[in-house]
Amino acid sequence: MKYRTLRQCADDLRRAEMLIEWSEPVDAHQEVAEIQRRVFASGGPAVLFTNVANCRFPMLGNLFGTIERARFIFRHTLENVRRAIELKLDPSQGLRHPGRYVRAVLAARHMRPIRRRTAQVLRHKIQLSDLPQHVSWPKDGGAFITLPQVYTEHAARPGWQSSNLGMYRIQISGGQFEPNHQAGMHYQIHRGIGVHHTAAIAAKKPLRVHIFVGGSPAMTLAAVMPLPETMSELGFAGALAGFRIPLVELQNSHIYADADFCICGTIDPDRQLPEGPFGDHLGYYSLQHDFPVLRVEQVYHRPGAIWPFTVVGRPPQEDTMFGQLIHELTAPIIPSVLPGVHAVHAVDAAGVHPLLLAIGSERYTPYAPTRRPQELLTQANAILGQGQLSLAKFLLILDRACDPKLDIQNIADFLDCFLRRVDWSRDLHFQTRTTIDTLDYSGSGLNEGSKVVMAAVGPSIRELSSDATSLRIPAGFVAARQGPLPGVLVVSGTQYPGGRSDETLCERFEPLAADPAWAGFPLVIVVDDANFAAANLSQLLWVTFTRCNPASDLHGVGAFCELKHWGCRGSLIIDARIKPHHAPPLEVDPLIARRVDALAARGGALAPYL
Repeated sequence: MKYRTLRQCADDLRRAEMLIEWSEPVDAHQEVAEIQRRVFASGGPAVLFTNVANCRFPMLGNLFGTIERARFIFRHTLENVRRAIELKLDPSQGLRHPGRYVRAVLAARHMRPIRRRTAQVLRHKIQLSDLPQHVSWPKDGGAFITLPQVYTEHAARPGWQSSNLGMYRIQISGGQFEPNHQAGMHYQIHRGIGVHHTAAIAAKKPLRVHIFVGGSPAMTLAAVMPLPETMSELGFAGALAGFRIPLVELQNSHIYADADFCICGTIDPDRQLPEGPFGDHLGYYSLQHDFPVLRVEQVYHRPGAIWPFTVVGRPPQEDTMFGQLIHELTAPIIPSVLPGVHAVHAVDAAGVHPLLLAIGSERYTPYAPTRRPQELLTQANAILGQGQLSLAKFLLILDRACDPKLDIQNIADFLDCFLRRVDWSRDLHFQTRTTIDTLDYSGSGLNEGSKVVMAAVGPSIRELSSDATSLRIPAGFVAARQGPLPGVLVVSGTQYPGGRSDETLCERFEPLAADPAWAGFPLVIVVDDANFAAANLSQLLWVTFTRCNPASDLHGVGAFCELKHWGCRGSLIIDARIKPHHAPPLEVDPLIARRVDALAARGGALAPYL
């Protein structure tokens, strides 16, 4: 079934027993979020909350909560989109295998939006305060829209062809915003809306913004797709939806006619207000900073509107499924966009942008066996020049010849292969004082930090150890009982001393590094709680890569700097302790947790879905 409305999608999922209706009273202030988190964690159904306190609209959560349900939603079109991508990579395939690609060719006709004279979404007018006041975490600065489709057009090239549809969080209450008349527009670095905002400022015009909520699930996925600037998200949404996206013209811009809700307004070129805090997908709060302000002119909704929402926090969460779908659709494109690169994997458990894995190839000197990374470094630079991939903080790239059968999605195998080959004296390449993810507070300031490329080629140069019982650990440190990866030693350190770097780490480990037992541990990770970090691979990845800035928090035994190249001859040490400048991690309000505990207890309304 091809869904034109969110209600059609919900009805279909209910028939397929993938959705439940929650009719008991529930509060949009943290309670629906905690229920959604628990249902997601158990692989449960989508939940339609029909009795939300002080709200006239039902709220739909966990819509994309399992990859199976996400594929089910797009079951009639996902394969056509995949094949359309194959054709784009190699058009001759259409001539050689016309039967395979006929539907993909037909799907292309859906990529041009269709104009309508009227729209159901414009039937009813309300105010921001009438919308569900969804708050996910106790320190959130107000209510937020968490699945918005933010639509803008280019000031110099108006029309949908140069439009941008992105998912940028919207704060609709709290802070210094004028109730019902202002909303916070938080968009991060390297987002398409920034191009339109820049053009509007240059033209000395306010940027017109329409925020859609609901409608076809294809529009939601299109809003998070990392598409090239030259490709329309509306076109992608039409191909994925299986029909042309209907638009109506309004105020010299366009409205998505099938949306459940629409907020219309403009961004003042010269005004910002503090937005946030907000519990974000890295597992910490993004703090309060000045961001653009939307002057709200009108809020609309269609008859029978449903309010979709999601909850982000320490991964995995529902947005993990977006990442999986995006990988399934874009993985075949990688070798054509990045020659020599076979696969790229943004690691969800590490918060996506902090850690990027890649498999490349050394092809240019087949007559001379490669003894050091060469083409891999060119490929790494190309990866860091691609849109949101440029936000990667750690990029680990491995030569495919090391293990031609290696699956990049198997993180443990990748790291095992990598750690056996990497040479810390040669294979670390830093970028300092550069841009990082807006939500990452490990760096030197908002959007500021450093990156490191780690490249590995050739045969194994060491055996990895899992037994740390014979190691002498420096005073003040305690090793984890057992780590999730061979070759990685996880230790609890003393509390971080302050400042931007703890240069004394090397001094404390250096005297012990001559012990041959240390050779099996090329990587040492210093954390606040070694047993928590080492309990499983997901926790280790989250702690390590969200709490360190490469330039200040990478140290090494036998460290040196030669011709401005930094390396070390012994173990690499990552300081992944919490620092004073870090944002606080997310924690559930104990009162909310107890309320949901009661629902989850045996006989409780939530128990069947956990």
